[in-house]
Amino acid sequence: MVALNELVSYTNDLLQADRFSDYCPNGLQVEGRSVVSTIVTGVTASMALLEAAHAAGADAVLVHHGYFWKGEDACVHGMKRARLRQLLTTDTSLLAWHLPLDAHPELGNNAQLARVLELRQNGVFGDDGGMELACAGEVAEPVTPGELQDRIERALGRTPQHIDGRAPVIRRIGWCTGAAQSYLVAAAAHGLDAFISGEISEQTVHVARECGIHYFAAGHHATERYGVQALGEHLAKQFGLTHRFIDIDNPV
Repeated sequence: MVALNELVSYTNDLLQADRFSDYCPNGLQVEGRSVVSTIVTGVTASMALLEAAHAAGADAVLVHHGYFWKGEDACVHGMKRARLRQLLTTDTSLLAWHLPLDAHPELGNNAQLARVLELRQNGVFGDDGGMELACAGEVAEPVTPGELQDRIERALGRTPQHIDGRAPVIRRIGWCTGAAQSYLVAAAAHGLDAFISGEISEQTVHVARECGIHYFAAGHHATERYGVQALGEHLAKQFGLTHRFIDIDNPV
């Protein structure tokens, strides 16, 4: 059991949230009861996750994708009203960390994806709000593009979309979870054979082909399931909390 404000303060410090210029507020987004003993983690604060968290007895829900994004309508109606009503009427807190959770060298989405896919990190590149978020590294043993595609499918339970590059064997590789396909040019300039992210867009295909780099779109949700789990487990150990990760299926 821990005071809500202590939990938030500790996590902000752990993830160095103040270093990031982000697209949403990091930390406590919706305040619930003042003491937390049970925490549920998930990728996105959808209504399905909020309802499942309440059924699980959560005092707080911790996610990667929370609310109040830059550029969204500030008015509270429709879907936003329903989500906030669910949190407020159940006295459940919503905690969210976006870029700070991507970047943490141990608990972050990128670090955890490397663990799951058995990738060795040796550097960073790219730029997002003054932070280099994309990771560069290598596979333990060189693999063919087909072998890497199979590895991703086995690890994430989802067949990645592969845009073919020039290298017949992949040694140097980059990755950044979520919607990081915009780092593809930087990945090619970094001399990488392949780059893994979550999403793909129309122009990504042409960029990969013309830069000659293999691109694997492994799913936004699928690549970002692991950081929030690792963070939840860390907090549970640190404060003696009950923790449960709830995976709301998302094919994107």
